[in-house]
Order: sequence, then structure tokens, then C-alpha cells
Amino acid sequence: MDTQLDTANDRLDNAQIWQGLKQAIANSSGFQRWKVENHQEKITDDQLVQRYLRETLETLAY
Repeated sequence: MDTQLDTANDRLDNAQIWQGLKQAIANSSGFQRWKVENHQEKITDDQLVQRYLRETLETLAY
């Protein structure tokens, strides 16, 4: 029983961490510049942050 509770708490913690991280990224000047330069289509901020992170990590991988 405690394992299920721990797992639920971990999921909640992860969701809270992701929300905070997503908000910090969305407010960053790098993200704002990238958003203006690259993406005009109507997608959610969550999708934009995910795309920004993916493209940034792909660039760093080279």
C-alpha cells in the first residue's frame, strides 16, 4: 500500500517540477526569441516548450 502512495506522490512531484520548469523555460529570453523566429502556428505552450527542448538538445548533440 505504501508503494502505491509513494508512486502517486512521485508522480505529483514530477508534475509540479515539470510545470515549474516549463514556466521558467517559457519565460526565458532564449525561448521567447526562438518562438518569434521559428514558430507562428497555433500550438499550445506545452507543445512549444517540448519542441524547443527537443531542438535545443538536438543542436547540442552535434
